[in-house]
Amino acid sequence: MDSQTITAAAAGTFELGDLPVHRIGFGAMRLTGSAAFHHGTPSDRERSIAVLRRAVELGVNHIDTAAFYFSSLRSANELINSALAPYPDDLVIVTKVGPYRAYDGEWATSARPEDLRGHVEENLRQLGRDHLDVVNLRRMPRYDSVAEHFGALAELREAGLIRHLGISNVTARHLAEAQAIAPVICVQNRYALDRPDPDSDELLRVCGEQGIAFVPFYAVAGEAGEQGATTDHDEDVRAVARAHGASPAQIRIAWTLHQGPHVLAIPGTGNPDHLTQNVAAGAIRLTDEELKRLGSRRHEAG
Repeated sequence: MDSQTITAAAAGTFELGDLPVHRIGFGAMRLTGSAAFHHGTPSDRERSIAVLRRAVELGVNHIDTAAFYFSSLRSANELINSALAPYPDDLVIVTKVGPYRAYDGEWATSARPEDLRGHVEENLRQLGRDHLDVVNLRRMPRYDSVAEHFGALAELREAGLIRHLGISNVTARHLAEAQAIAPVICVQNRYALDRPDPDSDELLRVCGEQGIAFVPFYAVAGEAGEQGATTDHDEDVRAVARAHGASPAQIRIAWTLHQGPHVLAIPGTGNPDHLTQNVAAGAIRLTDEELKRLGSRRHEAG
């Protein structure tokens, strides 16, 4: 497989609300350092900007970010703004609110509903936009209900600051609760080949039935990713990778995309070579036998 010639179009498209995107996107979190945001060494600034520009050249038109993706030296939103503004007309930038970090990087108390307007405006300022394409409410564990927070975002949508709304770190019950307030066009949940999760499995099904995008995070995160995929690729993944002339990480991305036409992948990297490989994974077509083999592995992991 010649990764250099494959673009994001190979993965097909899906609509986030009324915004068509290729099913291979880009997660900006790793540009600021490691998967834990403020730990590790940030990627070189110029290399990060080059990676973002190369992603767009490769047809990526869905970028996932957040104002709380920053380290002592890097802000994901600022890098996106510097690299890509003025933005291409077809580029969809998805951000999220809910978690909150102080300027020194420490995690603060979860945002209250009345805080969310300020957090949305901070994303607007950093990205240099007059509205946000999609804002996901990331549910924090201390809040069993999403109604108040999602209601606050629905008001900002009515005010024109947000075009579409999504939710993250939720169950099917939370999805129904949010839908009673305003339309939900995407769900972001932890979902990985070797990390079975009944709640996410149910959401994957429900989203497919309702035409809602399901966007896994930490699908190829490595051990640093919170409860995400591991880098300990077992022989099943390696065998399928060898059969396709691909890397184990590419097979994990391909497996993710094979879970339904409504599934979007947002692998992140600060490495230009890894970016090319991630995008090329959208062209991998797994056989029924390979999917069964990998699915059996996931069942055993549970």
